[in-house]
Amino acid sequence: MKLLLTVALTTLSSIAFCQTGIFTNHADIGNPKIKGSAQYDEGAQSYTLKGGGYNIWFNRDEFHYLYKKISGDFILTANFAFTGSDTGNAHKKMGWMIRPSLDEAAQEICATYHRNGLTVLQWRALRGAYMRDPEDEIPTQKQHYDVIQLERTGKKLIMRVANAGEPLQEVGSHDMPDMPDTIFAGLFVCAHDSAALGEAKVWNVRIDKPVPYTYAERNGALGCRLEIMNVFDGTRKVILEAPYRFEAPNWMPDGKKLLFNQKGGLYTIPIEGGDTTRLNTGSANNCNNDHGISFDGKMLAISSGRPGLPGYGSTVYVLPLTGGEPKIITEKTPSYWHGWSPNGKDVAFVAQRGTNIFNLYKVNINGGPEIPLTTNTTGHVDGPEYSPDGKYIYYNANPTGTMQIWRMKPDGTEKEQITFDEYHNWFPHISPDGKWMVFISFPVDIDPNSHPAYKRVMLRLMPLTTAGAPKVIACLYGGQGTLNAPSWSPDSKYIAFVSNSQKP
Repeated sequence: MKLLLTVALTTLSSIAFCQTGIFTNHADIGNPKIKGSAQYDEGAQSYTLKGGGYNIWFNRDEFHYLYKKISGDFILTANFAFTGSDTGNAHKKMGWMIRPSLDEAAQEICATYHRNGLTVLQWRALRGAYMRDPEDEIPTQKQHYDVIQLERTGKKLIMRVANAGEPLQEVGSHDMPDMPDTIFAGLFVCAHDSAALGEAKVWNVRIDKPVPYTYAERNGALGCRLEIMNVFDGTRKVILEAPYRFEAPNWMPDGKKLLFNQKGGLYTIPIEGGDTTRLNTGSANNCNNDHGISFDGKMLAISSGRPGLPGYGSTVYVLPLTGGEPKIITEKTPSYWHGWSPNGKDVAFVAQRGTNIFNLYKVNINGGPEIPLTTNTTGHVDGPEYSPDGKYIYYNANPTGTMQIWRMKPDGTEKEQITFDEYHNWFPHISPDGKWMVFISFPVDIDPNSHPAYKRVMLRLMPLTTAGAPKVIACLYGGQGTLNAPSWSPDSKYIAFVSNSQKP
């Protein structure tokens, strides 16, 4: 690959012309005395950066940089930690950085975390200018954060940070009107000591390109990643990435494969990644993101469209998990499956019947009437899912204004709200051991009745058998299709989900 540089090569001490994970190259910027490096662990999908350098400050920099070129708006998110000896200068630093060139004096802006906990957005407005940060006017509190995010929207750069288990919070923003559209973006580490080497580990690294929500872009611009995450330590792995939409993974009963929908069909893929295999769903070839596997692992419920019927004709079907011609369970449409009863006889679904309001129902897969579980006349309900012991159906509803998680008895009685916050919480999924609930939280500024794509969302984990508030386990770009269907691994340690970005 040929790299075009607009600065003298003397400003660079080394450039490694090689792909390192999702980044194109890495280099020492500013000729630090002790040379740095960057390594990618493909199995863990994590990065180790080592960097020397006197500082990233004044009118020139010295550090090690792992980068790629990018244009337009973006969201850069990752977990960071200093590794090796927990010593060195208090202002040893790491984080995200963007700059138009690899010149040591280049214009730049960086979301910076220091060893002493100082976390701040810093910038050099023009080439050769002195660096600035909010400490010029306002003292910055020192805290230790785990997640650092840098977003560009137009000419504005926004820095957000989070402690483990907490939502991202904005700590700084700055307009960079002279920053060109195409820039270098990447990870950095600086020892803040010419005679030392700083070391950092960075994981859950995501570079997301936002997509405006219009019909044309919704159907043509979205790229997707299929991810697996350990819910207890937050580590994430991408096993499939494609420049088109796929959605809503279920974990197969053997724990070795995932099932997801794509272009109207259902596909399986090994949890390590690899080739996908289409499942035979017979004449139901317009499957959407509402599908799931019975507790005994033998049956599959799907929602698939029937042309010419209301609500795109979404109909609930069941079929053997091995594939075959499905049986229609809901003649009326639109109907969207969401939960199996533990005994495998009933399915719970959300449906629109005669009005513009959706309500929750259940029906026996061997025949019988639809039994309403809610009778809302305003607002929205969705996502009904049985607990493994059959005592409750969990769901989301917004009678209080915000969308929250609720539960009720399987006959629709004793409804109780179980989350209470400002976010809009959707699609509760209960772990196979019954101890945990995971759900997706949308930002406060969306319509409470809506669960759109193309949003900065959170996945949160809440204990069900002990007291405890929900905690954030992932911050990502996604929404609709990310976590619509039950997605726990059989051992109750992992979930699968889909994150989004503008397609390459």
